[in-house]
Amino acid sequence: MTLQSFAVPSGIDTTKANVARVYDYWLGGHHNFQADRDLARTIIALDPNIRTTMRANRAFLGRVVRFLAGQAGIRQFLDIGSGIPTQNAIHQVAQDTAPGSRVVYVDNDEVAVAHSRLLLEGNPDAAVIQGDLREPAKILADPGTQLILDLTQPVAVFLVAVLHFIPDSDQPADIIATLRDALAPGSYLVICHACRDEQPTLATSFETVYNSRVTAQLNMRTRAEIARLCDGFTLLDPGLVWIPQWRPDSPADVPEDPSKYWALVGVARYDGAPPSA
Repeated sequence: MTLQSFAVPSGIDTTKANVARVYDYWLGGHHNFQADRDLARTIIALDPNIRTTMRANRAFLGRVVRFLAGQAGIRQFLDIGSGIPTQNAIHQVAQDTAPGSRVVYVDNDEVAVAHSRLLLEGNPDAAVIQGDLREPAKILADPGTQLILDLTQPVAVFLVAVLHFIPDSDQPADIIATLRDALAPGSYLVICHACRDEQPTLATSFETVYNSRVTAQLNMRTRAEIARLCDGFTLLDPGLVWIPQWRPDSPADVPEDPSKYWALVGVARYDGAPPSA
């Protein structure tokens, strides 16, 4: 079933591109509208490598989930800004690696949420809720989250390709702190954030195109700014790196210039709040 044949919820402007559906197009999916495809192609004209970057990001996601569900023993996953969970999504990889793993997806787009519900139908250990990263307490308190996840036990929180849509005025560090303070020790944070350090002029062009045609506003950050978002967590080796550099399956998977993949990624562990002074 494609989005064109799907009953679109009332009030959704399908003439305005949506980040989740643009991403789906780049991954080769079918859950997108003409406006999404038009913007995706415009971005490809700016950076012909963008589709490769998005697929590299999805491969990174798979490596992280296999690590967390396998070596780290994590059985609970919270993916905020999830889009449409197709193409080797978290629940597929986690449940293949560790059957019984539980996953909650969160997105603020009604179409993405409605389609996700169809895709997850019949899977008792995976659910999707509609929520906005800018309201983390509501996400944590949502009955759908509470039904699937036990926040007294470790959870892996994924903020993959979503933080760069949160402007500084919305206090992204405070958002992450709210999530962190609700986590049990032994939890993890996974981030992927567009970085402007290597190509600032092209980054500005990206922001201009996105912000004129997508409801979400793109805000690329520097490496130092992205690193500060991980305060309170301990970054695992190899630290904050370009997408293909995070624990590649083979050295051959890392290109000569990994910065062409635009985004920095990292996995960080939460060991609990430090003792009071």
